[in-house]
Amino acid sequence: MNMDLPASWRTTTQHLMPARRQETTPGHYNIYPSFQMGPGQVAAGYDILAARLAGARQVVIDGYPGVLWEHFRARLDAALRAQGVEAHWFDVRQALLPEPAVDALIAPSLGGDDPIFGFRYPGELGDFFDPEALHAMHPVAGATLNILYGCGAALAGWDGVLVYVDVPKNEIQFRQRAHSVTPLGSNTPLAPKLAYKRSYFVDWVVANRHKASLYQRIDWVVDEQRPEEITFAAGAALRQALDTMANNYFRVRPWFEPGPWGGQWLRARLPQLAQDVPNYAWSFELIVPENGLVFESDDWLLEVSFDFLMHRSAGDVTGDAASAFGTEFPIRFDLLDTFDGGNLSLQCHPRPDYVRRHFGERFTQDETYYMLESGPQARCFLGFQDNIRPSEYRQALDRSFNTGRPLDVEQYVQAFPVKKHDLILIPNGTIHCSGINNLVLEISATPYIFTFKMYDWQRMDLDGRPRPLNIDRAFDNLYFDRKGARVPAEFISHAQPIGGGPGWQIIHQPTHRNHFMMCIVTRFSSAVDVPTAGSCQIMSLVEGKTVLLETAGGLRQRFNYAETFVVPAAAGHFRLISEDGAPIKVVKSFVKPLDQWVDGIVG
Repeated sequence: MNMDLPASWRTTTQHLMPARRQETTPGHYNIYPSFQMGPGQVAAGYDILAARLAGARQVVIDGYPGVLWEHFRARLDAALRAQGVEAHWFDVRQALLPEPAVDALIAPSLGGDDPIFGFRYPGELGDFFDPEALHAMHPVAGATLNILYGCGAALAGWDGVLVYVDVPKNEIQFRQRAHSVTPLGSNTPLAPKLAYKRSYFVDWVVANRHKASLYQRIDWVVDEQRPEEITFAAGAALRQALDTMANNYFRVRPWFEPGPWGGQWLRARLPQLAQDVPNYAWSFELIVPENGLVFESDDWLLEVSFDFLMHRSAGDVTGDAASAFGTEFPIRFDLLDTFDGGNLSLQCHPRPDYVRRHFGERFTQDETYYMLESGPQARCFLGFQDNIRPSEYRQALDRSFNTGRPLDVEQYVQAFPVKKHDLILIPNGTIHCSGINNLVLEISATPYIFTFKMYDWQRMDLDGRPRPLNIDRAFDNLYFDRKGARVPAEFISHAQPIGGGPGWQIIHQPTHRNHFMMCIVTRFSSAVDVPTAGSCQIMSLVEGKTVLLETAGGLRQRFNYAETFVVPAAAGHFRLISEDGAPIKVVKSFVKPLDQWVDGIVG
């Protein structure tokens, strides 16, 4: 079997995360944060994995869609043969339904011709398989080693060692762009944007449900993002490390993407990122449906998807909010960079009932913009002008779309100057966009793709194609009464000091009544003790060079400017320390007490 990777198996200029920890410059943003598992817990290489599996009679290798399965099989088979073990391999894809049947099954979730949106598939991974063919895959009697592999392999019900092969979702997208992977049940790669839509609404949904059903009995977890240099750990060791994490702290691995409006702040200040891109628009600081958690042992790194933590310890992580959100993590942090870039598209997000009926999400994309950095003449577009007439505005949008002429945005939408530490409130249905020369820390509800663009400044995407607009959907969701003087009074947060003492101050940055997340800024120059009070605390250092975290569990970790980190509810309390006595600010967000929620926030 050919063990060579395709010539171009990932399309991106972004570096692969190394298999071993790299030294970082103290005080500088770390793009590969890791959590210690202790010595001897992470191993590397097909040879060592083969040695762990060689004595088994039956092995099931399940995993995520997006794994380069045939390469993985070839490398592991060669390693087993080198140890004198000849395995009998079964490919679970042979039990999949015919491709036309799969297409018919998932068609209601793909949104027809819509290039972006679908509906979350309501079923299970087992729906994609022929039950008779699946259960006809019997191990060969007398074989030294039988191996059943592929996404869904555990559905066949074999006894034996269970290996789970994981791959980060950013790497899946890079593979989709290279056409090196196919969707579940398909033999043909899709165009990248369609592949992403199918992943978001179908493949990742069923794969996550399947993984949750396997979680407690996984024997080995493999990180396959480097196909030639896998790392892996015992499932029991990973579960123990996740328990420690759920009672102390975590920081997910961020990843970064250029975009049509992207800026230069991130690229200039993070030289460890690939520099042969036009800009960086996003830093996925804490968008947990796509982020991973990196564990470290003896300098080896192992990344697993964030849902491993939530499947294990949702109540410990989110505390009281778990009763509403279950295993979903409710809050996201991400960075939007428009320094020397462009305005974001003029946009809004769906109302709660709309996102449930049309997309199958439980809660909607409510947002805030925390202005982490703002340059000269920085602005944010927010709310309508007092004299707005919806029909005239719609006619102007359609005219601009049909003729390619620029829209006089400020004839319809207000623009406000912004500065560092301002907080802009963007509940669903509110027209908005960041202007140029901002580094926005988005503190928002977790859903992250449901942006209805109305106007995009007549620009193309990075592939030279027009960006899709969603004017009809926007008009189904806009609140036109968010206009005039109501906007600065209600949708720009007005800071309120609520406590303090020698060397510290707590400032409440009120969010909108329709937001379920709160926002607090703590300013200090020595140390502050903070209770979790039954809620997960999501934080970012927004002023100062570093902050030291000490948890009640005895762990210490230093975080740098603009890094996002989380203390789970189960930690109880923690301490933040300014090590050199310099004044620093930390912004934190958490879920409001449930009795302060507006009805309809979560379905």
